[in-house]
Order: sequence, then C-alpha cells, then structure tokens
Amino acid sequence: MSETTTVTRSLVSAPLPQIIERLGLSIAQAQAALDNNSVKVAQAMAETPVELGGQTYNLLTLGFTPSFYAFTEATVEAKLSFSMSETTETSVSAGVTAKVNYGVVMVAASVDVSYARKFSVSAEGSSSIAARLVSLPAPEAFNEVLRRLYDDGLPGADN
Repeated sequence: MSETTTVTRSLVSAPLPQIIERLGLSIAQAQAALDNNSVKVAQAMAETPVELGGQTYNLLTLGFTPSFYAFTEATVEAKLSFSMSETTETSVSAGVTAKVNYGVVMVAASVDVSYARKFSVSAEGSSSIAARLVSLPAPEAFNEVLRRLYDDGLPGADN
C-alpha cells in the first residue's frame, strides 16, 4: 500500500463522532456542576445572617439570589492540512575514450547511472473547542418560593 493511501485512510477515519459525543457529555457535566454550585450558593445565602435595625435576616430574605449560568453554544473546530510528494530522478552519463599509440588502440568506456526516489510527507493540524456561557436570572419557581416565604413573615428573621 502506498504512503499516500495510508495517510489518506488515517485522515478519513478520524473519530469525529466520538469528539462530538465527548463535547456534549463534557458540557452536560459542566452544566450540572454549575447548577450544583448555584444551589450551594443559595444554601449559603440562606445561612448567612445579616443584622439590620436590631433584627437578623438572611441574604435571601433581603433579596439576594445566587447567579445561575447556562451554556448557550459550543463549537468544535478541527483543521488538518497535509501534503505529500514523491519524486523520482534518474540520470545516465556515458563517456568513451580512445587512444592510438604505435598501432595499439586503447578504448575505454565509462557509464555512470544514478537513481533517486524521494518521498516527502508533511501534516499540520489544529483544533479548538469554544463554549459560550451566559448568566441567567434565577428560575421563576425559585423566586416564587422566596416571595411566598417573604410574605409569610421573613424567614431567617429572629423575631
């Protein structure tokens, strides 16, 4: 099998579906970690006391909410360029020398043959993965629970 065929087959069999699958799974795992972080921040805000006017409140009852984030876009980009060349060089040179000296003839012949075959393969590749992350408002259900709790008498207040 020629070198060109081998390199071409390697390029065609690149694991693009696996790369896309791994990107999707990585984003899902990252999104779950971001969501868990927002929940932990909400819990920490509920447990953080703030004293105002002789009364103690937690940060949630004062209107603070944790930040929520979401991935809105992900891009995988792969670039590959390669070049291959094969050259063959053949050269032949011949020479004949003849001398006549006192009736004796001397003849010499020389033949110089050279053959060169050169292969050259170069490949360059680059890849990048980009993801866009945006801040979102707290979920409406979360805000609704906070409103109900607030209306029921400011939980977290030491009355």
